[in-house]
Parts: sequence; C-alpha cells; structure tokens
Amino acid sequence: MSGLVERYKKDVAPAMMEEFGYGNVMQTPKLTKIVLNMGLGEAIQNAKVLDVGEYTLRTISGQKPVITKAKKAISNFKLREGLSIGVAVTIRGVRMYEFLERLIVTAIPRIRDFKGVSGKAFDGHGNYTLGVKEQLIFPEIDYDQIDKVQGLNITIVTTANTDAEGKSLLRHLGMPFRN
Repeated sequence: MSGLVERYKKDVAPAMMEEFGYGNVMQTPKLTKIVLNMGLGEAIQNAKVLDVGEYTLRTISGQKPVITKAKKAISNFKLREGLSIGVAVTIRGVRMYEFLERLIVTAIPRIRDFKGVSGKAFDGHGNYTLGVKEQLIFPEIDYDQIDKVQGLNITIVTTANTDAEGKSLLRHLGMPFRN
C-alpha cells in the first residue's frame, strides 16, 4: 500500500474528525479520483501533438489516456465537431495515491519560483483543480520525447461537502497551499 494511504488512515482521518467534529470515521472526506487533462487545440493543424500529449499522460499516470473530441463546431477556431482536441485520463485507487504523492513530493517542488499552490481553486464542493504550465516538472518524462512544452490540468475530486473540508483534507495530505 502507498505511504499516503497509511498516513490518511493513521493521521489525516483522526485529525479531520477532531477538526470538524465528525462522529464517525466514514464521515471524513477522502479522495475519489484524480483527472489529468491536456487541451491540445494545436491538434487541428498538427495531429502529432496528440501523440506527444498521449505519451505525456501515459508516462505520468501509468494508464492509457482517452482522446477527447470537440463537442461542437466553432468556425473562428477552424474547429469541426468530432475533431480530436485533447487527451484525458482518470486515476483511481492505489495509483491515485501514488500519483498524488509524486505530485506533492517530487513534481510541485520542481516548479520555478514556487511559493505554494493557490488555495482558491476549489469548485464549491471540495474538489480542487491545479493548472501546471509545463509537463517537464514530472521527472519521469524524457525531455527528448517532447517537441513543445505543454500544460495540463489536474483535478482532485474528493467526497468533501465544502471547500473548507476539501482544503483541510489536501493540507493534511501535504499539499503546499500559500493562502
């Protein structure tokens, strides 16, 4: 089992029960899934960009990503319905905890001029979204395989009911918030 799962059971759940006054361990918020998403608008002109995005997400997550398609046509962007414009992957279970641990311990500290992640990127239901400007912060990505630096969105979905509960859960798990 992952070290983060052990830490959740031993330290995080009891601390959250005390902080929010839960009567039962099952009331404490937990992680449900982590969704990694790369929007690759350039794929309209250059289909090779999708391969790089797919390689990136497969390497980071250890799972095969799904290619996302355009839902409707937008003529100003030369976009037709059904065109491939991104890649996404959903991570659950043990892999999710391993990814979160790698993100917090290894990847986030590699961001240049890093002062902590924003504590305001919650959606009102305890889910947190983090935007990464370059995929090279993940050490497992081979620099030679990348043509152009791309960003990606990381959404951490929790069972928390409020943003305060979600933020507290992520803070206890080690997420470095600046505010």
